[in-house]
This record gives sequence, C-alpha cells and structure tokens, in this order.
Amino acid sequence: MIAEAIRRGALADYAERFTTLYETAGSSVSIRELPFLAQLNLRVDAGDTAVMGQVTDYLGFSLPLTPNTASQAGDRRALWLGPDEWLIVGPDDQATSLEQALRGGLGGAVGSVVDVSANRTVLEIRGSKGHDLLAHGVPIDLDPGAFGPGCCAQTLLAKAQVIIERRDEAPAFQLYIRSSFASYVADWLLDAARAL
Repeated sequence: MIAEAIRRGALADYAERFTTLYETAGSSVSIRELPFLAQLNLRVDAGDTAVMGQVTDYLGFSLPLTPNTASQAGDRRALWLGPDEWLIVGPDDQATSLEQALRGGLGGAVGSVVDVSANRTVLEIRGSKGHDLLAHGVPIDLDPGAFGPGCCAQTLLAKAQVIIERRDEAPAFQLYIRSSFASYVADWLLDAARAL
C-alpha cells in the first residue's frame, strides 16, 4: 500500500468548531481558515524610485508606502510591514509567479524575496461581532475610524504575534498567524466568542 500525501491546513481540525460557532452566533461572527495562501516577504529600499517603479511594473500594482496600509490588484495584496518590508499575498497557485515577478522587479538591486507561505496560516473573521471578538485580545484600536479598510498592523492577539488586516467596510478581518501558534489563537477566539 502506498501512502498518499494529504494537504491539510494548520487548523483543519477546527472547521467543525468554526461552523458550530457560526450556527450558534446567528451569523453575527464567523471564523474560517484560508490555508495555503502564497505569502512572500519582500525587502527593498522604498527610497529607490527606479526599483520601486520596476517592482510596480512586474507586480501589477504599487506597494503601499504609508505605514500600516495595504494595497491590492485583483487577488494579490501587499501589506506594509516596515519602511523597507512588505508581505505580498496571493492565491496558492501564484507563489511561483509572484516570486518571479518580485525578483524581476528587483532586477539585481539590493533586496530580498523570501517565500514564507508555510510560516503562517490565515483566519478570516467576519460578522457584526467580529470587531468585538478581536477587541478582547488586541491592544490596537480596531474602530473603523482608526483601522478602516486597507489597514494592517503587526500586533499581539492574546500574547501571540499576528498580522491583522481589515479587508472591507463589512466587518471583515484577516489574521496572519504563525502555524505554531494557530491552535492557541483558534482556541482563544472560540473561547472569547462565548462572551459575545
């Protein structure tokens, strides 16, 4: 008998518990894992306008230069992580093409492109009480006036390092969580949801 490799998200065992939460919360909050997103860490000098222009041309959209913001085109996004650092995110099947685009954009300039897709899983939190759920555990202001669509931040959620991104006007957040902390964060969110 030959063993077949099965690809499973870091939180595959939580799918039923997330569904139960959605059913019992009356759709006011939902959590689901978005496994296997392509994630590439890009480091480059943001002050080098020629290289930034090349990266824009190869990537198909501009990297955000304002701290704690995100930009996107289609199903690809770039999250500002620091003055010379971005997380580039896309569908699973685009990891190679994203890496090639970023390397082409660098064109030999000083910088780095590292595939960090296996480093994190992503949780999507939606619903009218999604904001309240996250507010229990993060030290940043998630009010739409302070953290609206297109915002992102590196922060802590219940002592676990995460990147949080506000996707749109509807209360929709994505949490980028290191796979080694994913179960801890999922358990914390499910427990905190009971208090909503």
